[in-house]
Amino acid sequence: MRGKKLGFIGCGNMAGAILDGILESEVLKPSDIVVFDINTKVRERVIKKGIEVSESIKDLCKLSEKVLLGVKPNIIKNVLKEAGKALEGKAILSIVAGISSDTIKDWADTEVRVLRIMPNTPAMVGEGATVLCSDTTFTEEEKAEAEKIFKSIGIVEWLPEKMIDTVTGLSGGGPAYVAMFIEALADGAVLNGLSRATAYRLAAQTVLGSAKMILDTGMHPGVLKDMVCSPGGTTIEGVKALEDGGLRSAVIQSVIDSSNKSRKLSKK
Repeated sequence: MRGKKLGFIGCGNMAGAILDGILESEVLKPSDIVVFDINTKVRERVIKKGIEVSESIKDLCKLSEKVLLGVKPNIIKNVLKEAGKALEGKAILSIVAGISSDTIKDWADTEVRVLRIMPNTPAMVGEGATVLCSDTTFTEEEKAEAEKIFKSIGIVEWLPEKMIDTVTGLSGGGPAYVAMFIEALADGAVLNGLSRATAYRLAAQTVLGSAKMILDTGMHPGVLKDMVCSPGGTTIEGVKALEDGGLRSAVIQSVIDSSNKSRKLSKK
């Protein structure tokens, strides 16, 4: 097995989405990548993509220029311990939730460079919102390579690591909040006689299209709202109902509460 540009320790849903984005955008070739995962189905899936599978974490680390940590937070300490000195001098990309860069450096117990990353689940369809921590010890070249990888699955923002808990509450949890809004939109239409399948399809496309308008044009969300709200019309009536129901306040509080929970978990 020759040297690899990127090794994946863990290749579940999120890491698997990142892997697919890399391959589809041809950021790296299958021959540039190696994967370690204890799940037989995951191993079989990556082999079908032409990717080599390592038999141990230590071997993967020795082979790889960069290592992406895609495991659960409860096992990361053991993973780093098992890797040991094989990680020395390596660049580590971590998508492990709630584990700081400093903690990874401490647990690695050897000289490593760390980039903490917060992707989100829409990465699975190539529409992710990923935050890379700007106060990283990566070299400029490694930062550029990391950005290229994550742009293959959506948009990328660079922010200080102190903002990672806020990002967790916003884009990390955001897909759940948006899914609830889509479901509620559809429920309203079903109550008025529309079929469930059609209601979901129209609601989801409406959210997707509105988001694309804001991203593509740089339009303020309030401007889009005003474009749709004719004086004395149907939409402004619906907007009033949302204001009466406390939509804005509830959404703001959801981000605050989720961010605070992230802070508590990261301190454990």
